[in-house]
Amino acid sequence: MAFSGSDAGGFKWEGFESGAPSQRPQKQKKPRKAVKSPAARVAINLIVTLLVGAVYFYFELPALNLQSPDFYAFALLMCAVYCASAVVTSGFQGEGAGHYFKFVKKQCKLPLLLAVALLALSLGGTLVGSVIFRAKSYAELLPIEAGDFAAEVDEISYDQIPMLDKYSAERLGDRKLGELSDMVSQFEVVDDYTQINYKGRPVRIATLMYADLVKWFTNRSDGLPAYLLIDMVTQNVELVRLEQGIRYTNVEHFGRNLYRHLRFHFPTYMFSNPVMEVNEEGTPYWICPRLVKTIGLFGGTDVRGAVLVNAITGECQYYEEVPAWVDNLYPAGLIVQQYDYYGMYHNGFLNSLFGQRDVTVTTDDYNYLALGDDVYVYTGITSTGGDQSNIGFLLTNQRTKESKFYSCAGATEYSAMASANGELQNLRYQATFPLLLNVGGQPTYFMAMKDAAELVKKYAMVNVQQYQIVATGDTVAQCEQNYLNMLGRNGIVDGSASLSGTEAAQGAIAEIRSAVLDGNTVYFIRLMGDDAFYTISAVDQPLAVILSEGDQVTITYRPGEGSILDGVEVALR
Repeated sequence: MAFSGSDAGGFKWEGFESGAPSQRPQKQKKPRKAVKSPAARVAINLIVTLLVGAVYFYFELPALNLQSPDFYAFALLMCAVYCASAVVTSGFQGEGAGHYFKFVKKQCKLPLLLAVALLALSLGGTLVGSVIFRAKSYAELLPIEAGDFAAEVDEISYDQIPMLDKYSAERLGDRKLGELSDMVSQFEVVDDYTQINYKGRPVRIATLMYADLVKWFTNRSDGLPAYLLIDMVTQNVELVRLEQGIRYTNVEHFGRNLYRHLRFHFPTYMFSNPVMEVNEEGTPYWICPRLVKTIGLFGGTDVRGAVLVNAITGECQYYEEVPAWVDNLYPAGLIVQQYDYYGMYHNGFLNSLFGQRDVTVTTDDYNYLALGDDVYVYTGITSTGGDQSNIGFLLTNQRTKESKFYSCAGATEYSAMASANGELQNLRYQATFPLLLNVGGQPTYFMAMKDAAELVKKYAMVNVQQYQIVATGDTVAQCEQNYLNMLGRNGIVDGSASLSGTEAAQGAIAEIRSAVLDGNTVYFIRLMGDDAFYTISAVDQPLAVILSEGDQVTITYRPGEGSILDGVEVALR
């Protein structure tokens, strides 16, 4: 039976007749309605811009300062938001890029002019502050004086030498918190561990943070109840509990976030990363260095005072000159950057590219040294040739930026670390980044030697100028004694160099005993008319093996409390 289209249930298929192509009716666009009143349009555009700007400012916290690159991003975003809002409220109907540009130019003339002005200002400020044109100004950011290391850097007593690096301090801090059942489930340790001098001792301070958002909700009313102090000499970890909790930290939320708190009180200031310190009464403060640009618009970053924020109350005050107890005003990274400017450009920009006469840079890392009541940044200085030797080193006071360069050709820090690792390669210990000490009048690298579990097992001293001279010991005193002995054998010191922080006792031996401690024989010697016993290790002082009661001796020892004192050397009189 034949089938035709007319039999298809009465439906008529339009568009398929006589091979005609399908043509569906086009849906016409509805015209956009513009806000009729020009004043209303401007008001709406401003409100939208301000709302977006308020949200952006609350979360991103840009400094309202023409020297801050973040300000330009913020201002350009506001111009873009205003223009976008103007397009919507004006009911734009044009097609194509040309029509769109003309429309935006007409409706957003002021924001566009402002954006162009900001871009021109930033470009001009960048060029004016370029190191190509201002090399001398960059080289003068860090005033440097020449110094005499042996005369100006005092020998540090062994009880002032930091034994821990940051990573070991972190492990001790985490372990301490884990021992406290009332805190371990609620709080964690923030991994900042800032080094400071506290009551004459080198310590690292660490703050706590809430373990998660739920813990923040349940504990925020009381604040963080404590902070950690890690003594870098004794390795003792103290949890300092507070009567009132810390409420302002850099990991808090909303209004108690330290960065937001600073920005709302000082909207035009630029800040370096805040660090935690405590004053002599143990009150925690955030030290917030104020950054300024001193060359052109964006160049020559430097520090001009700091805002001190009470971490408990949030009270904040700006100091052009910070109190004497503050240790961390100039960040170590900024000091290193400013020296690199000096080393590269003190003979001009072209010299840094061609010829490179007297061009120097800092080595790959730095460390901290506690001298007196201040903390100093130490870094080696080397040439740009990529050799493995230093021409000297830099010590900079982090509170005053007073900088001294000490000329001393010798090994780089990493070369010294390799020498120390090689000395104990059978034990596979690894050296920490060294401290620079004055030992026997000699610039000396001091390192803790750690095992795979990051535990300190031994100590090493490496002479800066002759890094093949490497001494190790189970204690700092033993290491220092071995090092001085090696210096004497190599003719570097005359034998009159004495151990730092020691005293001497003389007399006849009244009593001598021995015991095996950790596999080594240790002799306990008491002198006539003396109640104290002095310990002498037979490994370090073989003479102790042949001593008898009645022998006249001189014992060099470390002063201390108690009836048993740490003797480090014994000699017959």
